[in-house]
Amino acid sequence: MKTVIKLVLVTAALLFAATSAAQDESRDDAEQLKIAAIEALMHAPPERALPLVRKVLAGNHSNEIKERALFILSQVDDPAAQATLLEFANESSGELQLEAIRMIGIGGDEDALSNLKAIYASGDSDAREAVLEAFMIAGDKQAVFDIAVTAEGDEFENAVDMLSVMGARDELRELRNRTGASEALIHAYAVSGDFEPLRELALDGTDVELQVEAIHAMGIVGGEQVEATLVEIYRGATAEDIREAALDGMLISGYDAGVLELYRSSQDAAEKMELLQRLVIMGGDEVWNIIDSTLDGSQ
Repeated sequence: MKTVIKLVLVTAALLFAATSAAQDESRDDAEQLKIAAIEALMHAPPERALPLVRKVLAGNHSNEIKERALFILSQVDDPAAQATLLEFANESSGELQLEAIRMIGIGGDEDALSNLKAIYASGDSDAREAVLEAFMIAGDKQAVFDIAVTAEGDEFENAVDMLSVMGARDELRELRNRTGASEALIHAYAVSGDFEPLRELALDGTDVELQVEAIHAMGIVGGEQVEATLVEIYRGATAEDIREAALDGMLISGYDAGVLELYRSSQDAAEKMELLQRLVIMGGDEVWNIIDSTLDGSQ
C-alpha cells in the first residue's frame, strides 16, 4: 500500500510539475524560468540541490515555486532534506505548512514522520488533516490508529476514514474493542470491505440503529457471504425495520436473485406485493415474467 500510494502521488506531482507551466499563460517568463530551474534540481546530487532549495525557501518567491522546492526536498535522499521539511512544517503557516507536512509523508523518513504527531497535537484542523494525509501516504497505519484511539467527534471520524482508505482492517477491528461500535466504524468496515465485523453488528440487536447501518453497509461490500447473510437476516427478523434494512442491503448489492427467492417462497400476499415492488426497482429481467404471470393469473 505504501509503495503504491507514494508512486501515485510522486507521479502526479511530476506530471503537474511538467505540464502546469505550459498550461498557465498568466505566468511571466521569469516565473516560468524559475519553475524550470527548481524542477531541474530533481536530478542534482544532494550536496548541490539542498543549498539551492533552502535559498529558494528563504527567498522572496511565490508559493508555487516554494511548493515545488518542498517537493524536491521530499525526493532528496538525505537526512538534512527531511530536517528542512520538518522545520518548514513546524515554522511556516498556511498552504506552505500543509504542503511541507504532506511532503514528509512522501519522503517517508521515520524520524520526520514521528515528529508530525506533535504538529497534530498543536495544529489547527487543516494541519491535523494534512498530518493524517502524510501518515496515509507513508502507509503508517499505527500512527493513524494511535490518533483515532484518543480522538473524539470529527477528528475520530477523520482518522477512521483514513484507516479505511488504507485498508487497515486489523486496526479498525481493534478500535471497536477500544471505543465501541459506531457509525464511523461501520462505514469504515464497508469501505475496507471487511465483512466479518459487519456481519457481527448486523446480527446484534442490542442497538437497532447501528444494526440497520451495518446491514446497509453489508450491501456495499457485496458478495456471496453478504447475500446469504442478508437473506438470513430477512427471514429471521421480527422487527419491520430490520426486514426493510435487509431488503435495502439486497438492493444496494444488486442481489435481485435473493429478493426473487423470497418472493417465490412467500405465502403472504402483502409480503409478495412488497417484494415485487422491490424487484421492479431493482430491474431484473425475471420480474417482467413474474408480472406477466401475475396478470395472467398463474402466480
